[in-house]
Order: sequence, then structure tokens, then C-alpha cells
Amino acid sequence: MNPRLPTSAIAASAVVLLSLGLVGCGTDDSGDTASTSSPATTSSSSSSAASSGDVAALAEAFAATLADDQLEALNQDYTFANASNWSNFPNALLTGGSGGFGGGGSGAPGGALPSGALPSGGAPGGGGAGSTSSTGRVGLQTDSLTDAQWTALEDLLRAVTGSAANEGFDEIMQHLSADDYLADNGGGDDYGRGNYFIAFLGEPSDSGTWELQFGGHHLAVANTYVDGVLGGATPSFRGIEPLTTVTEDGVTVQPEQQEQAAFQALLASLSSDQLATAQLSQTFGDILLGPGNDWAFPTTSEGVAGSELTDDQKALLLAAIDTYVDDVDDADAATILAGYESELDDTYVSFSGNSSVSEVGDYVRIDGPSVWIEFSLQNGIVLQGAHPHAVWRDKKTDYAGLTS
Repeated sequence: MNPRLPTSAIAASAVVLLSLGLVGCGTDDSGDTASTSSPATTSSSSSSAASSGDVAALAEAFAATLADDQLEALNQDYTFANASNWSNFPNALLTGGSGGFGGGGSGAPGGALPSGALPSGGAPGGGGAGSTSSTGRVGLQTDSLTDAQWTALEDLLRAVTGSAANEGFDEIMQHLSADDYLADNGGGDDYGRGNYFIAFLGEPSDSGTWELQFGGHHLAVANTYVDGVLGGATPSFRGIEPLTTVTEDGVTVQPEQQEQAAFQALLASLSSDQLATAQLSQTFGDILLGPGNDWAFPTTSEGVAGSELTDDQKALLLAAIDTYVDDVDDADAATILAGYESELDDTYVSFSGNSSVSEVGDYVRIDGPSVWIEFSLQNGIVLQGAHPHAVWRDKKTDYAGLTS
């Protein structure tokens, strides 16, 4: 149970989430809400226990384990092109490979992309849904790491992520195990923990600006540090296949089930009138603001406003937000969550499909003055069954405010 949540949030979320259990991936109007092209800290971020100096020291410690050719791949320029170069697709698909499509799930034969796979998988900045990159992700591929180098990388990731079970660092480790599971169960060599990338955009330091970028299939971590503080922890992408609990090499994999349960609890708490207000007229085959769709937040919020929710419903809304914010180191997460809590009255909840959030095509959105979260259930690609795509963005601190 999260000690940072207010008492009402703990009580309301505990009752409903326990009753549900942990079970098992739009509007076209958009506006450029960012007014700056340079990174800047905002009220959503302040000093953290995992200070930039500590993080920089661990980054340097990891770099010290690498050979020259690995360092060349690791160290990249701090540019918007590099920062926005993330995707939910396997890297092999970005570079022209099959990415495992056409395996044991509902992928089309011969490597063709299944319906609904494209919207959030296009190459970043690459001209819209379905476009692919010829070079893939930037950074050092993890298949080159020795055991000692993996240990140093894990020390770094542990410092910049949350400590709660099924969140933060634990969630990342489960994601890697999930991709190993896909590799072993029909996905092949295009999947697995060796197909992730770590990059330092700019030089790790407690002054100036640099980004720690880590990601691969269904995972994107983008922590940007500005003059000693976390200036932005988004975009943050999470997906998982399968959504049901599996075990891989002794690791229990279930990292996204608490997000699904939180959305189920939130929507289940709404009255029939509130549900009618919250239901979107559009259907969504995937998330709206996936990779390549940066700073494209809709200009009008849709759904039921937080001001129309009871205290218990607001607690459930905050609990759902917290399942994403908790991926950040504990101290920064507390600060970010407090900022979002102060904006709850002006934060909107909406959904499409079923309010049970259990079937392919079900979609949930949280849209506030700062926070933006989407959760969408997709067809299986390698395996049968629905799996989620989800993104957490911040309208002020995506990429620490960098827009170009």
C-alpha cells in the first residue's frame, strides 16, 4: 500500500481493488501547448533523494565498465531527435525485420502487421502512424553487456525508479522477463532482454541538461535532469504481453495488472450518469499520443471532470495516476503526485469500449492540466489474448519541456 496516498485514497482503492483482484493494449483536435524549445524545470519536479549528482555518479560508474566501442554507442547528443526516438515496437521491426509478427498470436501471416498495431508504433518523428525507422533506437544495445555491466546498469536503473512492488525498478525487471517469455514462446530472437537500449543524451552531470534513456519493446524510460533535479520523467510508455500472469526463469511477470485493476475500480465507482458523461464517442485501436505524436494534446478535455467526483472517486482517480507516477524514484514521485492531486478538480476521466477494461478495444484516458495517461487493450501479437499499451505524458514536462 502506497504510504504517500491520502487516507481516503488508501481506503477507497483498497476496498474496490481487493474486490476486483488483479485480473488477466479519438479526437483529432490538437494544440501545441508548449511555449518553449528549451528544457526547463516546473513545479512538477523538485529536488529528489535520487539527486542528479547521485544518478550521474552511477551513470559514470556504469560507463566505466564499458569498452570504447560500447561507450561510443552509449553517449549520444542531447537533441529532440534523439530524445523522441523511442517506440513500443521491437527494434527489429523498426529496422525492417519482422518483430515476431505472424507468430503464435493474432499477427497476420508472413510478417504483415496486424490491425491496430500501427498507431503507436511508428518511428518517432517519422511522418505518422506506420512509418518505420531505418536505424532503430539510439544507444547501446543490451545484448553486448557482460554480467558485471548488467549489474552496473541495474544499479543505475534502481536509483532512478520507484521501489514499490510491481512498479518502478521491479516493473522494468518484469518487462525484461516478459520479453524473454515472448522470445521463448513463439517470438524468437527479435524479442528478449538483449534487444533493449541504454543511451546517455548529453553528459551525465549535476549541472546542465542530460537524459537517461532506456527502452525497447513495450518500454520507454526518459528521465531528463536539469541542473541537479529531475526536470521530466515523461514520455513514459508501458505495455506488456501477455497481460495474464506467467513465470519466466523463476520471475513472476504481472507488472501491468495493477494499472488495469486501478482503471477498473475507477470506472466501476462511477454512477450511470457519470459513465454516460465519461464515455467517448470515438473508438480507439491504440493510444492517441504514442511515439511520434509529441506535444499533440487535444485542446479540449472530454469526459467527467474531477470536480464532479465524490471524495472516494477522487481517491480512486489519484490511485490510478499513482500507478504510473510510482515508476519514478520515490521522492520525485511524491512531488509529482502532489502536483497532480492539486489539479484533480480540473482533471477529466473518459473511456471508450467497455467500462470493464477487459476486452480488446477498451480504452481509458486521464486528462488534466498537467497529467495525461492513456490505457488501451490490444490484440495479442505473439500470444493469444488482450495486452495493454499505456503512456504517461506531462503537458508541461515531457522531455523536460524540450519541443524541437
